[in-house]
Amino acid sequence: MRIPRAQDARRFPSREVTAMSDARFELYYWPGIPGRGEFVRLVLEEAGADWVDVGLQPGGGKAVSDMLGKGPVPAYAPPMLKVGDVVFSQAANICAYLGERFGLVPSDEASRLHARQFQLTVADVVAEAHDTHHPIAVMKYYDEQKDAAKQRAEDFRTQRIPKFLGYFERVLKANPQGGGKYLLGSDFSYPELALFQLVDGLRYAFPNAMRRIASEVPGVMALHQRIRERPRIAAYKQSPRAQPFNEKGIFRHYPELDDPNVTK
Repeated sequence: MRIPRAQDARRFPSREVTAMSDARFELYYWPGIPGRGEFVRLVLEEAGADWVDVGLQPGGGKAVSDMLGKGPVPAYAPPMLKVGDVVFSQAANICAYLGERFGLVPSDEASRLHARQFQLTVADVVAEAHDTHHPIAVMKYYDEQKDAAKQRAEDFRTQRIPKFLGYFERVLKANPQGGGKYLLGSDFSYPELALFQLVDGLRYAFPNAMRRIASEVPGVMALHQRIRERPRIAAYKQSPRAQPFNEKGIFRHYPELDDPNVTK
């Protein structure tokens, strides 16, 4: 396992670093979908961590189910990360922990807070993307709420995607050290992985709308391409461990929910 840098150890109480520093990372997430687990996978891959995707192992689905509700602080839902004896959840929370631990963010407190801010903002978009196909009730099938989904998706395509991606475009331009290329400082940081996965998901779910919006956010689209070309991310995405988008996950492609005004 890649050992945390010295400056990373200073970011955490010494007791926690000692307890977790030699542990293997176990990710618990449902097999068969990228979902929210993919945001964690990308950070683990970029960090070169020693980790296992438990859901993809034999009996993985049951192992994920069995982990839910365990421990003194039970998780509400996957993804969950097990580090030594500690199990904790929430994708943004896990990504922030890993990003800080492996030095994938500048070491000053303001940068760490802003990185979490970006990660949580991506999580907001992901929740809204999910609600385009389940706008009334999560436990109802998509076919039971198609009319409402069409209305919700139209607002998401025309208003919310441009607003969220436009925000990140402004962040890129406003970073004085990044030259329009980085969200924080003068180099890569872990929330850029989340933005990459968000754009990938939106392009899968709403390809027509994203072709229309792409020209409005050239910095975001260029960042997406740079992340795709990072060696560890490229190798992971080409491996069988990377699960493709499908109509069981968060980002689903239903043609009737996409922009009807842009042709292929």
